[in-house]
Amino acid sequence: MLLGNAMSQLSPQNLLELAKSIKEWGKALGFQQVGICDVDLSLHEKHLETWLAKGFHGEMKYMQEHGKKRSRPAELLPGTVRIISVRMDYLPPDASFAKELKNKQIGYISRYALGRDYHKVMRARLKKLAVKIQEACSEFNYRPFVDSAPVLEHAIAEKAGIGWTGKHSLTINSEGGSWFFLGELFIDIPLPVDQAVEENCGQCTACLTICPTQAIVAPYTVDARKCISYLTIEHDGIIPVELRPLMGNRIYGCDDCQLICPWNRYAKITDENDFHPRQQLKAQKLLDLFNWDESQFLQNTEGSPIRRIGFQKWQRNIAIALGNADFDIDIIEALNSRLESSSDIVSEHIHWAIQQQSAKQTKLPADTQVIRLKERLIRSIEKGLKRDA
Repeated sequence: MLLGNAMSQLSPQNLLELAKSIKEWGKALGFQQVGICDVDLSLHEKHLETWLAKGFHGEMKYMQEHGKKRSRPAELLPGTVRIISVRMDYLPPDASFAKELKNKQIGYISRYALGRDYHKVMRARLKKLAVKIQEACSEFNYRPFVDSAPVLEHAIAEKAGIGWTGKHSLTINSEGGSWFFLGELFIDIPLPVDQAVEENCGQCTACLTICPTQAIVAPYTVDARKCISYLTIEHDGIIPVELRPLMGNRIYGCDDCQLICPWNRYAKITDENDFHPRQQLKAQKLLDLFNWDESQFLQNTEGSPIRRIGFQKWQRNIAIALGNADFDIDIIEALNSRLESSSDIVSEHIHWAIQQQSAKQTKLPADTQVIRLKERLIRSIEKGLKRDA
Protein backbone atom coordinates (compact mmCIF):
# COMPACT_ATOMS: atom_id res chain seq x y z
CA MET A 1 0.00 0.00 0.00
CA LEU A 2 1.74 3.15 -1.25
CA LEU A 3 0.08 6.27 0.06
CA GLY A 4 2.30 8.79 -1.69
CA ASN A 5 5.06 11.18 -0.73
CA ALA A 6 2.99 14.13 0.45
CA MET A 7 1.24 14.19 3.82
CA SER A 8 -1.60 16.11 2.21
CA GLN A 9 -2.40 13.05 0.08
CA LEU A 10 -3.36 11.06 3.17
CA SER A 11 -7.14 11.09 3.20
CA PRO A 12 -9.14 9.93 6.24
CA GLN A 13 -9.59 6.58 4.50
CA ASN A 14 -5.86 6.35 3.77
CA LEU A 15 -5.11 7.08 7.42
CA LEU A 16 -7.59 4.47 8.61
CA GLU A 17 -6.03 1.85 6.33
CA LEU A 18 -2.53 2.85 7.45
CA ALA A 19 -3.48 2.52 11.14
CA LYS A 20 -4.89 -0.93 10.48
CA SER A 21 -1.74 -1.96 8.63
CA ILE A 22 0.51 -0.62 11.41
CA LYS A 23 -1.24 -2.88 13.90
CA GLU A 24 -0.83 -5.88 11.61
CA TRP A 25 2.86 -5.12 11.02
CA GLY A 26 3.43 -4.65 14.73
CA LYS A 27 1.95 -8.04 15.60
CA ALA A 28 3.98 -9.66 12.82
CA LEU A 29 7.10 -8.16 14.45
CA GLY A 30 6.27 -9.82 17.78
CA PHE A 31 4.29 -7.17 19.64
CA GLN A 32 1.24 -8.61 21.38
CA GLN A 33 -0.69 -5.35 21.00
CA VAL A 34 -0.43 -2.04 19.16
CA GLY A 35 -2.44 1.08 19.99
CA ILE A 36 -2.50 4.71 18.87
CA CYS A 37 -3.20 7.88 20.86
CA ASP A 38 -2.93 11.65 20.58
CA VAL A 39 -0.40 13.73 22.52
CA ASP A 40 -2.70 15.39 25.05
CA LEU A 41 -1.44 14.16 28.44
CA SER A 42 -2.65 17.16 30.42
CA LEU A 43 -4.72 14.98 32.77
CA HIS A 44 -1.53 13.21 33.82
CA GLU A 45 0.63 16.33 34.11
CA LYS A 46 -0.75 17.44 37.47
CA HIS A 47 -0.22 13.99 39.00
CA LEU A 48 3.39 14.03 37.77
CA GLU A 49 4.01 17.48 39.25
CA THR A 50 2.54 16.45 42.62
CA TRP A 51 4.63 13.27 42.65
CA LEU A 52 7.81 15.22 41.95
CA ALA A 53 6.98 17.91 44.51
CA LYS A 54 6.74 15.26 47.23
CA GLY A 55 10.21 13.96 46.34
CA PHE A 56 8.91 10.48 45.51
CA HIS A 57 11.37 10.28 42.61
CA GLY A 58 14.31 10.01 45.04
CA GLU A 59 17.69 10.40 43.33
CA MET A 60 16.20 10.19 39.84
CA LYS A 61 16.98 13.85 39.16
CA TYR A 62 16.39 13.39 35.46
CA MET A 63 12.66 13.15 36.28
CA GLN A 64 12.71 16.86 37.15
CA GLU A 65 15.40 18.04 34.77
CA HIS A 66 13.27 17.32 31.71
CA GLY A 67 10.54 19.61 32.98
CA LYS A 68 7.21 19.04 31.30
CA LYS A 69 8.57 17.15 28.32
CA ARG A 70 7.19 13.93 29.81
CA SER A 71 3.64 15.19 29.64
CA ARG A 72 4.11 17.21 26.44
CA PRO A 73 5.43 14.83 23.75
CA ALA A 74 5.58 17.52 21.06
CA GLU A 75 8.21 19.33 23.13
CA LEU A 76 10.33 16.18 23.18
CA LEU A 77 9.99 15.63 19.43
CA PRO A 78 8.63 18.70 17.61
CA GLY A 79 5.92 17.86 15.13
CA THR A 80 4.65 14.82 17.00
CA VAL A 81 0.87 14.46 16.73
CA ARG A 82 0.40 10.76 17.47
CA ILE A 83 2.08 8.06 19.54
CA ILE A 84 2.09 4.38 18.66
CA SER A 85 2.19 2.34 21.88
CA VAL A 86 3.19 -1.33 21.85
CA ARG A 87 3.46 -4.10 24.41
CA MET A 88 5.52 -7.29 24.39
CA ASP A 89 5.03 -10.12 26.88
CA TYR A 90 8.09 -11.25 28.85
CA LEU A 91 6.85 -13.78 31.44
CA PRO A 92 9.33 -16.67 31.09
CA PRO A 93 8.44 -20.36 31.24
CA ASP A 94 9.08 -22.11 34.56
CA ALA A 95 8.66 -18.85 36.50
CA SER A 96 9.09 -20.36 39.97
CA PHE A 97 8.54 -17.13 41.92
CA ALA A 98 7.45 -18.45 45.32
CA LYS A 99 10.10 -21.15 45.44
CA GLU A 100 12.93 -18.69 44.82
CA LEU A 101 11.60 -16.01 47.17
CA LYS A 102 11.24 -18.51 50.01
CA ASN A 103 14.76 -19.90 49.60
CA LYS A 104 16.88 -17.32 51.44
CA GLN A 105 20.10 -18.74 50.01
CA ILE A 106 19.01 -17.96 46.43
CA GLY A 107 19.33 -14.55 44.74
CA TYR A 108 15.98 -13.36 43.41
CA ILE A 109 16.14 -11.35 40.18
CA SER A 110 13.07 -9.66 38.73
CA ARG A 111 11.64 -11.78 35.92
CA TYR A 112 12.04 -9.08 33.28
CA ALA A 113 15.84 -9.00 33.75
CA LEU A 114 16.62 -12.70 33.37
CA GLY A 115 16.94 -12.57 29.59
CA ARG A 116 18.34 -10.17 27.01
CA ASP A 117 18.11 -6.43 27.57
CA TYR A 118 14.54 -5.51 26.58
CA HIS A 119 15.63 -2.01 25.54
CA LYS A 120 17.61 -3.46 22.65
CA VAL A 121 15.00 -6.02 21.64
CA MET A 122 12.07 -3.62 21.54
CA ARG A 123 13.94 -0.67 20.05
CA ALA A 124 15.05 -2.85 17.14
CA ARG A 125 11.45 -3.96 16.53
CA LEU A 126 10.12 -0.41 16.73
CA LYS A 127 12.67 0.70 14.14
CA LYS A 128 11.52 -2.13 11.85
CA LEU A 129 7.94 -0.97 12.33
CA ALA A 130 8.99 2.57 11.38
CA VAL A 131 10.62 1.27 8.21
CA LYS A 132 7.36 -0.47 7.26
CA ILE A 133 5.46 2.79 7.77
CA GLN A 134 8.07 4.69 5.77
CA GLU A 135 7.64 2.28 2.86
CA ALA A 136 3.95 3.18 2.82
CA CYS A 137 4.38 6.89 3.51
CA SER A 138 7.83 8.25 2.78
CA GLU A 139 7.17 11.73 4.20
CA PHE A 140 7.36 10.66 7.80
CA ASN A 141 9.27 11.66 10.92
CA TYR A 142 9.53 9.42 13.94
CA ARG A 143 11.46 8.52 17.07
CA PRO A 144 11.32 5.25 19.05
CA PHE A 145 11.40 5.11 22.85
CA VAL A 146 11.85 2.17 25.22
CA ASP A 147 12.09 3.38 28.82
CA SER A 148 15.00 5.59 27.76
CA ALA A 149 13.70 9.18 27.68
CA PRO A 150 11.19 11.46 29.41
CA VAL A 151 8.09 9.58 28.29
CA LEU A 152 4.94 8.84 30.34
CA GLU A 153 4.72 5.31 28.95
CA HIS A 154 1.92 4.09 31.23
CA ALA A 155 -0.25 7.14 30.56
CA ILE A 156 0.34 6.70 26.84
CA ALA A 157 -0.48 2.99 26.99
CA GLU A 158 -3.70 3.82 28.81
CA LYS A 159 -4.78 6.36 26.17
CA ALA A 160 -3.80 4.00 23.34
CA GLY A 161 -6.00 1.20 24.67
CA ILE A 162 -3.17 -1.09 25.79
CA GLY A 163 -4.39 -1.27 29.39
CA TRP A 164 -5.13 0.79 32.48
CA THR A 165 -2.70 2.05 35.08
CA GLY A 166 -3.04 -0.16 38.16
CA LYS A 167 -2.74 0.92 41.77
CA HIS A 168 0.90 -0.22 41.69
CA SER A 169 1.45 2.28 38.81
CA LEU A 170 2.06 -0.45 36.20
CA THR A 171 -0.10 -1.05 33.12
CA ILE A 172 -2.62 -3.90 33.37
CA ASN A 173 -4.32 -5.58 30.43
CA SER A 174 -7.54 -7.51 31.09
CA GLU A 175 -6.44 -10.34 28.79
CA GLY A 176 -2.70 -10.31 29.43
CA GLY A 177 -2.04 -9.18 33.00
CA SER A 178 0.97 -6.90 33.50
CA TRP A 179 4.00 -9.02 32.64
CA PHE A 180 4.91 -7.04 29.52
CA PHE A 181 7.24 -4.31 28.29
CA LEU A 182 6.04 -1.06 26.76
CA GLY A 183 7.51 0.89 23.88
CA GLU A 184 6.53 4.00 21.93
CA LEU A 185 6.96 5.40 18.45
CA PHE A 186 6.42 9.17 18.23
CA ILE A 187 5.15 10.11 14.75
CA ASP A 188 3.92 13.14 12.82
CA ILE A 189 1.09 11.36 10.99
CA PRO A 190 -2.46 12.22 12.20
CA LEU A 191 -3.69 8.64 12.45
CA PRO A 192 -7.08 7.81 13.97
CA VAL A 193 -6.73 7.12 17.70
CA ASP A 194 -7.89 4.20 19.82
CA GLN A 195 -10.21 4.39 22.81
CA ALA A 196 -8.59 4.79 26.21
CA VAL A 197 -8.93 1.96 28.73
CA GLU A 198 -10.84 2.60 31.91
CA GLU A 199 -9.38 1.66 35.30
CA ASN A 200 -10.57 -1.76 36.44
CA CYS A 201 -8.83 -2.49 39.76
CA GLY A 202 -12.06 -1.99 41.67
CA GLN A 203 -11.74 -2.27 45.45
CA CYS A 204 -8.64 -4.53 45.27
CA THR A 205 -5.65 -3.29 47.27
CA ALA A 206 -3.57 -6.48 47.19
CA CYS A 207 -0.52 -4.74 45.70
CA LEU A 208 -0.52 -2.08 48.43
CA THR A 209 -0.74 -4.73 51.13
CA ILE A 210 1.95 -7.08 49.85
CA CYS A 211 4.64 -4.49 49.04
CA PRO A 212 7.56 -5.51 51.33
CA THR A 213 8.54 -1.91 52.10
CA GLN A 214 5.07 -0.33 51.78
CA ALA A 215 6.36 1.79 48.92
CA ILE A 216 2.88 2.11 47.37
CA VAL A 217 1.88 4.91 49.71
CA ALA A 218 -1.56 5.38 48.13
CA PRO A 219 -3.41 3.90 45.16
CA TYR A 220 -1.52 4.80 41.96
CA THR A 221 1.30 6.45 43.93
CA VAL A 222 4.72 4.84 44.53
CA ASP A 223 7.37 6.42 46.74
CA ALA A 224 10.44 5.30 44.82
CA ARG A 225 12.65 5.93 47.84
CA LYS A 226 11.11 2.86 49.48
CA CYS A 227 10.68 0.71 46.37
CA ILE A 228 13.02 -2.30 46.19
CA SER A 229 13.27 -1.96 42.40
CA TYR A 230 14.47 1.62 42.83
CA LEU A 231 16.80 0.75 45.72
CA THR A 232 18.50 -2.12 43.92
CA ILE A 233 18.71 -0.50 40.48
CA GLU A 234 18.47 3.30 40.51
CA HIS A 235 19.83 4.17 43.95
CA ASP A 236 23.62 4.58 43.89
CA GLY A 237 24.53 5.00 47.53
CA ILE A 238 23.90 3.46 50.92
CA ILE A 239 20.52 1.80 51.39
CA PRO A 240 18.71 2.87 54.59
CA VAL A 241 19.28 0.39 57.43
CA GLU A 242 15.57 0.08 58.23
CA LEU A 243 14.80 -1.09 54.67
CA ARG A 244 17.54 -3.72 54.36
CA PRO A 245 15.80 -6.54 56.29
CA LEU A 246 12.65 -5.96 54.21
CA MET A 247 14.52 -6.59 50.96
CA GLY A 248 14.97 -10.28 51.73
CA ASN A 249 16.84 -12.04 48.93
CA ARG A 250 15.77 -9.61 46.18
CA ILE A 251 19.03 -8.53 44.56
CA TYR A 252 17.69 -6.90 41.38
CA GLY A 253 14.19 -5.53 41.23
CA CYS A 254 11.01 -6.80 42.88
CA ASP A 255 7.93 -8.53 41.48
CA ASP A 256 5.70 -8.78 44.53
CA CYS A 257 3.03 -6.30 43.43
CA GLN A 258 2.63 -8.18 40.14
CA LEU A 259 2.72 -11.59 41.77
CA ILE A 260 -0.30 -10.78 43.90
CA CYS A 261 -2.31 -9.04 41.17
CA PRO A 262 -5.39 -11.15 40.31
CA TRP A 263 -5.29 -9.96 36.70
CA ASN A 264 -2.05 -11.85 36.17
CA ARG A 265 -3.96 -15.10 36.11
CA TYR A 266 -4.46 -14.14 32.44
CA ALA A 267 -0.78 -13.46 31.76
CA LYS A 268 0.71 -15.34 28.83
CA ILE A 269 4.08 -17.10 28.72
CA THR A 270 6.36 -15.37 26.23
CA ASP A 271 7.52 -17.20 23.13
CA GLU A 272 10.29 -14.61 22.68
CA ASN A 273 13.56 -16.53 23.11
CA ASP A 274 15.45 -13.35 23.99
CA PHE A 275 13.39 -13.08 27.19
CA HIS A 276 13.96 -16.66 28.34
CA PRO A 277 16.09 -16.90 31.53
CA ARG A 278 19.86 -17.24 31.36
CA GLN A 279 21.03 -20.15 33.46
CA GLN A 280 23.85 -18.15 35.08
CA LEU A 281 21.25 -15.74 36.51
CA LYS A 282 18.17 -17.76 37.37
CA ALA A 283 17.87 -19.32 40.86
CA GLN A 284 21.59 -19.06 41.62
CA LYS A 285 23.03 -19.29 45.12
CA LEU A 286 23.82 -15.93 46.68
CA LEU A 287 27.30 -17.07 47.63
CA ASP A 288 28.06 -18.07 44.05
CA LEU A 289 26.88 -14.69 42.75
CA PHE A 290 28.77 -12.80 45.46
CA ASN A 291 31.97 -14.63 44.59
CA TRP A 292 32.01 -13.31 41.03
CA ASP A 293 34.80 -10.85 40.37
CA GLU A 294 34.13 -7.84 38.16
CA SER A 295 35.20 -9.56 34.95
CA GLN A 296 32.82 -12.46 35.69
CA PHE A 297 30.03 -10.00 36.41
CA LEU A 298 30.58 -8.27 33.07
CA GLN A 299 30.80 -11.57 31.23
CA ASN A 300 27.71 -13.12 32.82
CA THR A 301 25.58 -9.99 32.38
CA GLU A 302 26.62 -9.17 28.82
CA GLY A 303 23.54 -8.08 26.88
CA SER A 304 21.51 -8.04 30.10
CA PRO A 305 19.84 -5.01 31.74
CA ILE A 306 21.58 -6.04 34.97
CA ARG A 307 24.94 -4.86 33.65
CA ARG A 308 23.63 -1.28 33.80
CA ILE A 309 23.81 -1.16 37.61
CA GLY A 310 27.54 -1.96 37.68
CA PHE A 311 29.59 -4.31 39.84
CA GLN A 312 29.50 -2.14 42.99
CA LYS A 313 25.71 -2.05 43.27
CA TRP A 314 25.57 -5.75 42.40
CA GLN A 315 27.81 -6.57 45.36
CA ARG A 316 25.97 -4.15 47.63
CA ASN A 317 22.62 -5.78 46.86
CA ILE A 318 23.93 -9.30 47.36
CA ALA A 319 25.63 -8.34 50.63
CA ILE A 320 22.24 -7.26 52.00
CA ALA A 321 20.64 -10.51 50.85
CA LEU A 322 23.43 -12.50 52.53
CA GLY A 323 22.74 -10.61 55.73
CA ASN A 324 19.09 -11.61 55.46
CA ALA A 325 19.90 -15.28 54.77
CA ASP A 326 19.86 -17.98 57.43
CA PHE A 327 23.08 -18.28 59.38
CA ASP A 328 25.93 -19.92 57.51
CA ILE A 329 29.57 -19.69 58.56
CA ASP A 330 30.50 -19.75 54.86
CA ILE A 331 28.57 -16.51 54.38
CA ILE A 332 30.53 -14.76 57.13
CA GLU A 333 33.75 -16.04 55.62
CA ALA A 334 32.80 -14.83 52.13
CA LEU A 335 31.76 -11.42 53.42
CA ASN A 336 35.00 -10.97 55.37
CA SER A 337 37.07 -12.00 52.35
CA ARG A 338 35.62 -9.10 50.32
CA LEU A 339 36.00 -6.34 52.91
CA GLU A 340 39.52 -5.28 52.01
CA SER A 341 38.91 -5.00 48.27
CA SER A 342 35.46 -3.39 48.42
CA SER A 343 34.51 0.27 48.09
CA ASP A 344 33.29 2.20 51.11
CA ILE A 345 29.67 1.81 50.01
CA VAL A 346 29.92 -1.96 49.60
CA SER A 347 31.91 -2.31 52.83
CA GLU A 348 29.14 -0.53 54.75
CA HIS A 349 26.65 -3.19 53.65
CA ILE A 350 29.10 -6.04 54.19
CA HIS A 351 29.66 -4.95 57.79
CA TRP A 352 25.91 -4.85 58.29
CA ALA A 353 25.50 -8.31 56.79
CA ILE A 354 28.23 -9.73 59.05
CA GLN A 355 26.46 -8.27 62.07
CA GLN A 356 23.18 -9.84 60.98
CA GLN A 357 24.79 -13.24 60.46
CA SER A 358 26.63 -13.06 63.78
CA ALA A 359 23.42 -12.19 65.62
CA LYS A 360 21.72 -15.23 64.08
CA GLN A 361 24.62 -17.45 65.08
CA THR A 362 24.35 -16.50 68.75
CA LYS A 363 20.64 -17.36 68.72
CA LEU A 364 21.26 -20.90 67.48
CA PRO A 365 21.18 -23.69 70.08
CA ALA A 366 24.67 -24.85 71.07
CA ASP A 367 24.24 -28.29 69.51
CA THR A 368 23.14 -26.72 66.20
CA GLN A 369 26.24 -24.53 66.16
CA VAL A 370 28.42 -27.59 66.68
CA ILE A 371 26.67 -29.40 63.83
CA ARG A 372 27.16 -26.41 61.49
CA LEU A 373 30.86 -26.21 62.37
CA LYS A 374 31.27 -29.93 61.75
CA GLU A 375 29.55 -29.60 58.35
CA ARG A 376 31.87 -26.75 57.44
CA LEU A 377 34.91 -28.76 58.51
CA ILE A 378 33.79 -31.71 56.38
CA ARG A 379 33.28 -29.45 53.34
CA SER A 380 36.74 -27.98 53.89
CA ILE A 381 38.32 -31.43 54.04
CA GLU A 382 36.48 -32.53 50.91
CA LYS A 383 37.70 -29.45 49.01
CA GLY A 384 41.25 -30.21 50.14
CA LEU A 385 40.99 -33.81 48.93
CA LYS A 386 39.75 -32.68 45.52
CA ARG A 387 42.68 -30.29 45.16
CA ASP A 388 45.16 -33.02 46.09
CA ALA A 389 43.60 -35.62 43.78
